Amino acid sequence: MKYLIVLGDGMADKDIPELGGKTPLEYAKTPTMDKYSKMSEVGMVHTIPEGMAPGSDTANLSVLGYDPKEYYTGRSPLEALSIGVDMKTTDVALRCNIVTVSTDDLPYEEKTIIDHSSSEISTEDAAVLLDAVRKELENDIYKFYVGTSYRHLTIWDKGSVVLLTPPHDVLGQKIGQYLPKDEILREMMKKSYDILANHPLNLERIRNGLNPANSIWFWGAGTRPMLSPFKEKTGHTGAMISAVDLLKGIAVGADMKVVEVAGANGGLHTNYEGKADAAVNALLNEDCDFAYIHVEAPDEMGHQGSFERKVQSIEYLDERVIKRVIEKLEASGTDFRMLVLPDHPTPVAIRTHVADPVPYMLYDSTNKLDKTWNYNEKEAKESGIYIACGHTIINHLFGN
Repeated sequence: MKYLIVLGDGMADKDIPELGGKTPLEYAKTPTMDKYSKMSEVGMVHTIPEGMAPGSDTANLSVLGYDPKEYYTGRSPLEALSIGVDMKTTDVALRCNIVTVSTDDLPYEEKTIIDHSSSEISTEDAAVLLDAVRKELENDIYKFYVGTSYRHLTIWDKGSVVLLTPPHDVLGQKIGQYLPKDEILREMMKKSYDILANHPLNLERIRNGLNPANSIWFWGAGTRPMLSPFKEKTGHTGAMISAVDLLKGIAVGADMKVVEVAGANGGLHTNYEGKADAAVNALLNEDCDFAYIHVEAPDEMGHQGSFERKVQSIEYLDERVIKRVIEKLEASGTDFRMLVLPDHPTPVAIRTHVADPVPYMLYDSTNKLDKTWNYNEKEAKESGIYIACGHTIINHLFGN
């Protein structure tokens, strides 16, 4: 038996008037999920422990079987593992986004955050801009490291785990009240605007109709993580297929195989087929019992506030990942169990995460059920099946 999780980050949502009162998952054309949901268990799972912030860090740890209340030490330390930064026990890691703030003549504190991803900036462009920041701001205490797209890393030597606000939580708002209380962090963010606002690359981006990546934004502080090996916890060897450093970092910390896929970028137009093929190859040819396919696009479209693109990302997930994986595994004659779910909702209306339960679909090729339901939030809730502790759902997948 082989096992896999297909996770559409932030895929769950609320009813949207423009979609006839349906959620994007309910509205999207998903013939593969519609077909296999009727042979599957469909229910709800609460991935975010009570009292913890709803994020892809806590939620994906939970889906992978790691209780965030026990294992979570912050988001950025997990990303540091992916980037290859060997944190000291006294280090604090910070996520260092490259964001777009308004280009008016107001003081920095009065500016508005326009785009947390700077038009889904490429890693190559972001690296150029981060290098400009590094030349001005890096010293023995603060070190900057390139990640993926807009997602980068700062290591603060002998730092403090200070309270910081994610930029996607304050889109469209003036930033002053959300800036770090720590004076040095706040001043580095302000100086980064002076460094980046008129950088030649940003001037070119503006000419091309793209948002300028004109400020860094610190958040997600944490200390060095300590995860138990995935095989030790579950008895299964695992592979991670994701474009983002957070998921790859969790995999590194859990001693899972990290599979790099060319063209996987965390955006709407990522290499869906490459991710599907990488998972199948890991399961059939690389002696992995379990594969985790993480697709970032639904979450990004939720943050952008675009229900049209969120629907499209879900349709891509259905057609270009789930269908492809099932067809290849069925053609191989391999028995498998597949869990499809989001990590958390990212409602388009509010453009950030919430801690509500999410729908899941569990298919077993050796035990096909006979149901009438489709896979969406409403019908999963109506099933009456509810898993309260998200970190136990992987045991459900493994049949424990």
